[in-house]
Amino acid sequence: MDNYITGAAIKRLRENKKMTQDELAQKIFVSDKTISKWENGHGLPDISLMEPLAKALDISVIELFSGNEVRNQNRSSNMKKIQFYTCPVCGNVIQSTGEAVISCCGITLPPLEIEELDEEHKIQLEKVEDEYYVSIDHPMTKEHYISFIAAVYDNGVELTKLYPESSAEARFKISRAKFLLAYCNHHGLFKVDI
Repeated sequence: MDNYITGAAIKRLRENKKMTQDELAQKIFVSDKTISKWENGHGLPDISLMEPLAKALDISVIELFSGNEVRNQNRSSNMKKIQFYTCPVCGNVIQSTGEAVISCCGITLPPLEIEELDEEHKIQLEKVEDEYYVSIDHPMTKEHYISFIAAVYDNGVELTKLYPESSAEARFKISRAKFLLAYCNHHGLFKVDI
């Protein structure tokens, strides 16, 4: 039962919000006796009450299941730890500045891993005034293409989404750029340091 939710967790989260059992009960339309029953381990909330209970406690459902409020402890981020995720269903490209649990279209996505650069995925870089012109001589068919090219800066990311039957090229500002990434939908993620 601990992997569902515990009465002790409900009690602690309620008390952290300085709420009485009656106040919580009114917010989710149950009796205070029901809240007491949960907190004393004599029953558990129905799954249909998870969202209203989480909302009443001002936390996410995931936090409710874990029994802990998640507070951002990150005081700074390091762009070297950037992770990219792509959804095989809809093609979404999602990024995080560190480890994360990412899901899209009902699928938990693994982070993309950087592959060893080969001739087929060679990233060409050319300086044009204050920009990098980036190109990849790669087929851009509906089945096999470069999905995105991204420039990672010391303070952020600029991403150009590419589509089949277009050119595998992009332009990025030179200032503060640290490395480039390109993602092939068949062979993975490739990196070039600047």
